[in-house]
Amino acid sequence: MTEFLNPFAHERWTRTTGDLADRRAEIATPVIENDHGDAVPVVIDPSRRYQMWEGVGAAITDSSASLFMNSMSPEQRHAILEEMFSPEQGGFSSVRISIGSCDFSSQKYYSYDDLPEGVAADASLQYFSIGEGEPGAPDATRDLKNVIPVLQEIVKINPAVKIMASPWSAPAWMKTSGVLSGAGRLRLGEYVGNGYRYQDTIDYVYAQYFVKFIAAYARYGIHITSVTMQNEPSNGCPWPITVWTPEELAKWGSEYLRPALDRTFPDVEIYFGDDSLRFYQRPVSEYMTPAQANAFAGVAFHTYSGLPEWVHNGARQFPNWKVAMTERRCMLDDTVDEASHVMFGEIGTWLVRNGMGLINLWNMALDEQGFPSYAGTSGRRGVITIDSSTGKVKRNLEYFMLRNFGQDVKVGSHRVASSNYTRDGRHGGLGSVAFVADNGDLAGILYNPTAKDIEAAVEINGEGARWQKVTVPAYGTVSFHKSNAGAFNATDAPVDDEFKITYTPHPADDHDETLF
Repeated sequence: MTEFLNPFAHERWTRTTGDLADRRAEIATPVIENDHGDAVPVVIDPSRRYQMWEGVGAAITDSSASLFMNSMSPEQRHAILEEMFSPEQGGFSSVRISIGSCDFSSQKYYSYDDLPEGVAADASLQYFSIGEGEPGAPDATRDLKNVIPVLQEIVKINPAVKIMASPWSAPAWMKTSGVLSGAGRLRLGEYVGNGYRYQDTIDYVYAQYFVKFIAAYARYGIHITSVTMQNEPSNGCPWPITVWTPEELAKWGSEYLRPALDRTFPDVEIYFGDDSLRFYQRPVSEYMTPAQANAFAGVAFHTYSGLPEWVHNGARQFPNWKVAMTERRCMLDDTVDEASHVMFGEIGTWLVRNGMGLINLWNMALDEQGFPSYAGTSGRRGVITIDSSTGKVKRNLEYFMLRNFGQDVKVGSHRVASSNYTRDGRHGGLGSVAFVADNGDLAGILYNPTAKDIEAAVEINGEGARWQKVTVPAYGTVSFHKSNAGAFNATDAPVDDEFKITYTPHPADDHDETLF
């Protein structure tokens, strides 16, 4: 065996096990050898470049924000937000918020245009309000109570953080059902103004609702980067929701929302879909024209249901579209293998290899029972778990998946080709993703979806037979960051606090993909 000099001045390799016995634990940089032996070869090819990497984060729901604001001291809150969002620590660089209420709220459901008794419509949106009072004050309401003060603190820590916003429901008066909760539809094509003009339709007024929301947040120093038109438009759930067909979204987004944003906030992007893979049973190009597609920056996925191959019906339909993960969560009682398959495998490997450049998970924080939730849904867990009585913190597997990317992969890098042996992040052998930054930094993440350790050997195209061998733990990852540009982020996640987790009962997720 011949050993070679390392062409990178700085390297850092870490190991995370599925059971979190190792949590981005630093391991010795593997020596460079001329033979990979029996190890699984992983060849990284920087000459084959794919999507740009935009970052990782999770949703700052009212539930999450209420825990940061009410269960933590200001010192505890700042410490965990800085740990996650500082580029010198966790490197989280994105959040998702709801436009109005979502199911995970500590407050009674609301929209931004709830009408007083006796008022049937509000074509001018004169009743529009994101809340009253000073941000974070005891008497503050709606978004000003919890979400806005938490976002303001995040923006101070990381001013470039991306903020994606999604509505769960249009205002009740705009829906066929007349109520926020439950599956009503937007009253598309109906007139609510003084005449039959373009601007007299519900379609137009709802687009202005988005504009007023973006403007209201900007007044608090919070700049919305992107929106989706509807969270889970195919989901007829009992909490706030508006149901749309894909064709309706394509038409409304291109004819009303994009023009409204072009006149006011042209840099705000629109992502299409924002739903599980069942939404994508049909290729998007079957019902959307290329001209309509130009209204959208890309496509957004959840992965609660649907067949893996349906991802291509959204991700590979229009050449300039980006791909974003906009929601996924695990349960408090998920097994090690299931949580690892979802986070490290499906999201961190399979979706990234299929063009995804932005990851937003579901609740950034929930408490020891998976609450608060105005909908009463139980058993969910956040990226972190906050003890509701003490503000203590546990970091879940989701946190370490996000930190693998946030700490090791520079925002603005491009994914490059790398050997892969898993078809969907769950089955088969070793999975991998790799990235190259503009300054030459190279980062990679290896995932082992099996119950036994796998020895891998990493090689970079252009360097010849120069292999670095490393053991990837069962249901775990090995991440690495190589640089000649100077020392880089080598911080470690703090040790978790101790408190009791209560495993609340919950229905199983629906994975029946039978087509009739």
